[in-house]
Amino acid sequence: MTKPFSTQFPGAFTFTFDKRRQARSPTGAGVAAQARPGKLRYLAGLALLGVALAASAPRARADDAPKDLPKGLIKIVVGFAPGGAADLTARTFAEQLSREGVKEVIVDNRPGASTRIANSYVQRAAPDGLTLLLATSPAFTIYPYTYKNLGYDVEKDFRPIALLVDIPTAIVTGVDQPYKDMKEFVAWAKQHPNNATIGLAAQGSSGQLGTIALGKAIGVDFAPVVYKGASPMLVDVVSSRVSMGWDAAASMVPLYQGGKIRFLGLSGSERLASLPGVPTAKEQGYPQFEAATSFYAIFAPAGLPDKTAAALEKVFLKAARDPSLVKKLQDNGLVVKPMDHAQLAQRVRTEQAFWAPLAKQSGIQFE
Repeated sequence: MTKPFSTQFPGAFTFTFDKRRQARSPTGAGVAAQARPGKLRYLAGLALLGVALAASAPRARADDAPKDLPKGLIKIVVGFAPGGAADLTARTFAEQLSREGVKEVIVDNRPGASTRIANSYVQRAAPDGLTLLLATSPAFTIYPYTYKNLGYDVEKDFRPIALLVDIPTAIVTGVDQPYKDMKEFVAWAKQHPNNATIGLAAQGSSGQLGTIALGKAIGVDFAPVVYKGASPMLVDVVSSRVSMGWDAAASMVPLYQGGKIRFLGLSGSERLASLPGVPTAKEQGYPQFEAATSFYAIFAPAGLPDKTAAALEKVFLKAARDPSLVKKLQDNGLVVKPMDHAQLAQRVRTEQAFWAPLAKQSGIQFE
């Protein structure tokens, strides 16, 4: 049984993404010891029946997986700290892959530098299929235009494997803040421009570009505060140290359900099925975040053999079609929309064409 994954925020609350619990009676041993002989025979029969059922039940075997998969421990590298949407996505797929016969899959969190640490780590890894990147789309579609020295070439240094999920994003705030929607927040920001801050899990993201566009529209210069992932950023959102935060909606659903944060608006043009009561920023009159929906995709180092790439693509796309995986991620604000490597490459090119002029127009450039 896989262990529930949870992240404890210091002195506050816990993210728990798998709520399965194993009940155990503290007096079970005593009851069994005091059982009558007939009862013992009955329990023994049940035990034997359980063994027989377990033996006959279908289970994933290593030979169920494509033969060209790499042999050894597969690492899915994530550029954020544990507890956010990227980490949840990676661990959910790792668990599903293990159920489908891919024996050894782990998640390797390497947060920092707005995912560039993780990206560079995978870029330098051997192209053997054992080191994979769960990439967030801005690193491939926006960063090439917002960083002077990115450290990697999107097309030359990585091989696309499969797109896994779309990531609706959200603008959130702490429940102690005086504003309850985008219109109230904008009115507050105009009155308190020196206190208008935005917490970001990564610098140079679509959320930051959207905030810059919003600031220009309303005459407020929002000060960005960048963190090593959604979890530490949300700690400051909950405690109202920043006036708003932006990240994947999935990173925020547990806190929202726990009454710790308030959604001000979603990206995109449609509400989420999992959050029907939360309006988009666009429908509230602020279209700057409409295109801020991102995606998570699997990339490998350039030079990966064709057969290995095809085998990895096959198992990830198969995992993405599992109904339990789809439901788990959907319940947490993610939309499973698998694409093969060719569709992923085209998606990257399309979004680059969209974001390049906006990034240049914003004037932001990072080292």
